[in-house]
Amino acid sequence: MKKADMKLSLHLAELRKRLFLILLVLAATMAGGLWIATDLLNYLRTLGPAAGIMWHAFSPWDSIRVYMQAAFLCSVGVSMPFILYQLWAFVRPGLRREERSAALRYIPLATLLFAAGVAFAYFVVFRSAFRFSATLNERMEMTETYGTAQYFSFMFSILLPVSLIFELPAVLMFLTKLRLIRPVFLRKYRRHAYLGLIAVSTFIAPPDFVSNLLIAAPLLLLFELSVMLSSFIHRRQVLLDRASESATGDPGSPQPQMQTG
Repeated sequence: MKKADMKLSLHLAELRKRLFLILLVLAATMAGGLWIATDLLNYLRTLGPAAGIMWHAFSPWDSIRVYMQAAFLCSVGVSMPFILYQLWAFVRPGLRREERSAALRYIPLATLLFAAGVAFAYFVVFRSAFRFSATLNERMEMTETYGTAQYFSFMFSILLPVSLIFELPAVLMFLTKLRLIRPVFLRKYRRHAYLGLIAVSTFIAPPDFVSNLLIAAPLLLLFELSVMLSSFIHRRQVLLDRASESATGDPGSPQPQMQTG
């Protein structure tokens, strides 16, 4: 067997191992999710924006589908730190020492940001969108009859993109730590980032100015926070490079891997 084939087989074996561990933990936490899924659904029924509105099953499978979705959501939320760690462990051999420590340190931050994104998406974005649609239904004198599966599909279509956007600070900090981007690059393309975030907020928010502003403003602040954190990391890198030059007498400082600005 060729050396390249042996390396590929080893990588595939390692990947299978990590995927097996992830699936094992997901299965274990899924069992717990099945235990609390009913309570979660009752919470969403009584305290969510659809409180007081009768939910309907338009298919015999609707109740099972929603029950399993709620259990899976709980499972993924609890397993997220473990999943991120397994992904880090898989790519770890191909990273330098600095990259390994940086990626590992950002796992808790990415988990917290994901949880914050879910909370913001549900308590702010989803509720705002639901109130807008309810007001529009009332103006059009339409009777609100919600299918359970349709209700949760609408919810998840909002929760997922907003939660991913909240990962922006962790992603940009990590890329800065790896010297793949610099703060000057983020400032140069600030207008493009603003335009993209506003487009996303317009897509997921109700089509009224107040709701768009309510959703776009935190996303823009999130980007500015990312720029500030990236600048802080870059300044520390410059100071460490200068200290290293003074200690070794080598005028050449480590260069970024990618020139971005």
